[in-house]
This record gives sequence, C-alpha cells and structure tokens, in this order.
Amino acid sequence: MKVSPAFQAFAKEAPEVQMAWMEMVQKVDDASALDKKTKELAYLAVMAAVGLESGLPFHVKMAKSKGATREEIISSILVGLPAVGNTIVKSLPIALEAFDEEV
Repeated sequence: MKVSPAFQAFAKEAPEVQMAWMEMVQKVDDASALDKKTKELAYLAVMAAVGLESGLPFHVKMAKSKGATREEIISSILVGLPAVGNTIVKSLPIALEAFDEEV
C-alpha cells in the first residue's frame, strides 16, 4: 500500500525515530481490544477529526483489506461531525477515492 509522501520523508530522513515510532504503534495495536477492522475505522474517524488527510488513503485501504465496506468508511469519516463540525467532510472525497481505487 502506498504510504504518504510525509511518512516516506519521515522514514528516509529520520529512520531511527521512525523505527521507534513504529515499534510504539505496534505495541499499542497489540494491546488494543478492538478487532482490526474496527480499529482502522476508529482511526479513520480520528484522522478526519484532526485533519490528518495525508494518511487517509493508506488507512482506508487497510480498513478495506480488513473487510470494511464503502458505507462503513463513510460512516467512520462522518462519526465526528457532531463534535467537530462540517470541516470533517473535506476528508470524505479523499477517503472514497482511495476506497474506490482498483488494487
């Protein structure tokens, strides 16, 4: 799966920090009580809420690979709408373009 240019630069320019970051990410993932699909959908909701759009395509594809439907992707992006407001909808076309891409 394609990683965002920002994350690629992180890995290239600070490989030791990136490796430490990924170890922490893996440990948090291992400790999660959520199944993989639910975790990815929740992560999409958080990314949309905080405006981390560059990682959306990667994590949409991860969620899709875990069995998430297009409707679940839409719902996960929009779940933060009441708390964050309509700025969240800017993530929707990015997420759906990634979902609809052929592998």
